[in-house]
Amino acid sequence: MDNGDPLEPETKDESDTVLARQSSDETLYCEAEAPMAVEKEKPARESSETDLEIEDTEKFFTTRQKELYLEACRLVGVVPVSYFIRNMEESYVNLNHRGLGPRGTKAIAIALVSNTSVLTLELADNSITEEGILSLVEMLQENYYLQEMNISDNDLGLEGARILCEFLQNNTSSLFSLQLSGNNFKEEAAELFCQALSTNYRIKSLDLSHNQFSDKAGEYLGQMLALNVGLQSLDLSWNHLYIQGVVALCSGLRANVSLKKLDLSMNSFGNEGAAALGEVLRLNNSLAYLDLSSNNINNEGLSKISKGLELNESLKVLKLYLNPLSMDGAVLLILSIKRNPKSKMEDIDISNVLVSEQFVKILDGVCAIHPQLDVMYKAVQGLSNKKNLFMWTNPVKLIQSYADQHKISVLDFFRSLNPRGGTTMPVGEFRKAMIQQNKVPINRYQVRELIKKLGEKTDMVDFSSLKMTKP
Repeated sequence: MDNGDPLEPETKDESDTVLARQSSDETLYCEAEAPMAVEKEKPARESSETDLEIEDTEKFFTTRQKELYLEACRLVGVVPVSYFIRNMEESYVNLNHRGLGPRGTKAIAIALVSNTSVLTLELADNSITEEGILSLVEMLQENYYLQEMNISDNDLGLEGARILCEFLQNNTSSLFSLQLSGNNFKEEAAELFCQALSTNYRIKSLDLSHNQFSDKAGEYLGQMLALNVGLQSLDLSWNHLYIQGVVALCSGLRANVSLKKLDLSMNSFGNEGAAALGEVLRLNNSLAYLDLSSNNINNEGLSKISKGLELNESLKVLKLYLNPLSMDGAVLLILSIKRNPKSKMEDIDISNVLVSEQFVKILDGVCAIHPQLDVMYKAVQGLSNKKNLFMWTNPVKLIQSYADQHKISVLDFFRSLNPRGGTTMPVGEFRKAMIQQNKVPINRYQVRELIKKLGEKTDMVDFSSLKMTKP
């Protein structure tokens, strides 16, 4: 059964009688320590006359960890997860979709109390409920090594949110990244997160996507953002914030100085919400990434955002995919970047918008001023096949040809673009260097392909794997 005190071990047969003598008031930590003291430490003290008996300490520690987990499984009455046994000394452990339930989660938590290896733990879609989250929270009060945890899609609800927020208010663990997507959190849960995160400065990344937050939740989260000084990434996509929720959120966002990444996609706040965000962009100089995809923003709303961008000095990525925008709105958008000499914009996604060759000419002029900029659009109307072929000529072949002619390696060519001489560069810096160099004739479309090959997903390009061989 699993409806008792989540910290009280369960026994099923006579083989567990020794462990059954433990007090019902023992904590998760005590459960974790008991098997180790009996099975390992005492024999080592009694019979060892030389350190050679335990010469491989790492293997010894690993064995103790495995035995601890197996004993925990016997305590709570679950089948051990073989993947966890094999990987419990790795820094990354993925236990998503394992059907752990609250008791299986408790066994994992017991094993992790004294674990110093696991830094990232994935527990999504395991039906852990509030009982499982209570075990995890008690583990985190003792474990100061775990840094990232994903407990999405576990139907935690209001009670799970309450347990988590009480823990977050204590502000004690090393946890800095928390994924809570799809946990059926509603307005009351948003109020709890507001209270907890208004004073918590350790959590840097928080995913609250795919929940049930609406207007009032936007107000609570806005209050939190006005006070919070630690959060750097917040995902609120696929909620129901609508107009009032986003307007309230923006009230707090205007005063925030730490948030760098915000995802508000799929919230249907339209032009009114876009206007509030435009005002935020005019005043805020910390936000670097903003996703507004699929929010029913048309050219009217985009004009408000564009006004904000004329004064913004921090935003680097703006995603507007799947909004009903036309080419006229797209022109307004890129001209706002042109009018801002201090703009740091690197990537704009309007990839559902069909543009003309005239738009491309305007964009060329903007990129001459801001060579770090790349704009993703759907296609160019009426573009000839000949021009299209030139735009997408393989850039690696062009660079290889130049390297062969000058008897250098491709890696040497890329290193010459890096002012630090290293093999990694931020994407925007790399794009700017490639556009401004005059050794190889290359356009921004070809640079985009290069970035995809060299590490677009990490916000850094890495050309260390390119061949050093010279012709």
